[in-house]
Amino acid sequence: MKKQIRILGIDDGPFSFNQDKTIIVGIIMRGNGYIEGVIKGIIDIDGNDGTSVLINMINSTKHHNQIRTVMIDGIAVGGFNVIDIDLLYKYTKIPIITVTRDKPNYESMKAALKNKFMDWQERWDIIKRCPPHEIKTQYNPIYVTNVGIDEKEAEEIIKMSTIRGVIPEPIRVAHMVASGIVRGESYGKV
Repeated sequence: MKKQIRILGIDDGPFSFNQDKTIIVGIIMRGNGYIEGVIKGIIDIDGNDGTSVLINMINSTKHHNQIRTVMIDGIAVGGFNVIDIDLLYKYTKIPIITVTRDKPNYESMKAALKNKFMDWQERWDIIKRCPPHEIKTQYNPIYVTNVGIDEKEAEEIIKMSTIRGVIPEPIRVAHMVASGIVRGESYGKV
């Protein structure tokens, strides 16, 4: 695996549920940590536009043909704006990896979806379609889903792009940039 591969790390900006929209930031970074670009989109909080916004962001960037992997902080952005990673891969032709620090609690997720959304079953089906697998790190395990790339290669890319802690640098930097844009200064864990 080349350390110079380009990875697009994606995270949403901080928000409150009384807002309608929030930003989503993408950082194009080489595996060694060198940043080559920043892209931004706007998504509905708890909406269903996350997948289409990401497809547009990825396909519109001048870096598209150089990106080898897209990493997303979790399967949903802006609350429960669930990303259909199968569609994202289909329309961008770039392998997708989601990374989550905590093991998903499917019972509470399903209950929250049922209580909040008329289309809960559709969102739930997308979440359940790609169950995460655990990757051990020197600290705590992380939970990963992948489409268009096998588990071994996804793990290699994650480990190569993680400088400190457990979160890959492209996602960590996307989180910091999104937080800085929204709050004026970045802080907090991914």
